[in-house]
Amino acid sequence: DSPLRQRAGWILAILWLAVAGNTMALSGTERAAEGYRGLKAYDAKQYPAAFQIWWQIKDQDLAAMRNVALMLRKGLGVPKDPRKAEGILRTAAATDMPNAQVDLAEMYLNGESGPPRPKRALPLLKRAADAGHPLGQYLLGQMYEEGNAVPKDINRAAELYISSARGGLQEAKERLASLDQDRTGKRGPPSVKVANASP
Repeated sequence: DSPLRQRAGWILAILWLAVAGNTMALSGTERAAEGYRGLKAYDAKQYPAAFQIWWQIKDQDLAAMRNVALMLRKGLGVPKDPRKAEGILRTAAATDMPNAQVDLAEMYLNGESGPPRPKRALPLLKRAADAGHPLGQYLLGQMYEEGNAVPKDINRAAELYISSARGGLQEAKERLASLDQDRTGKRGPPSVKVANASP
């Protein structure tokens, strides 16, 4: 081998050791402490600091990975970069993390990194909904209600909204009420109609 090739090999080996050393540097307790430190910075609106903390541990901590993607997606503490956010979320979503699946699906539905891609959002939302994620259930319900990338199915939409409402999502409760009004053809608060109908 040429000296240049040997030198390149050594440089690669040193870089690999540096990366491997970084990856193994933190224990679970230390990672949790760093994650919490990032959260405190984020809550204090110290976004650049939060981003840097989470960026350092993103390859070791799924929550940090998702948080980094969220900040890139929104442009918090770092220039907005939806494509980079999408790439990071794809990695997190592949681990079956429902929050990341829903975040990535939202990006696809909203067309945040290109034209809207509901067909890409669909399998992500199905997995998140199956895992009991209320927002995933709600967004999937909307897709069934609208017939967006799936055959229109109001009953399936209602089932998903019910599950989502049970999970505490207010928007799902409101959507259910609206669906009920559409089905019965009644508009306005039922209590008023009942009061007006009384003798």
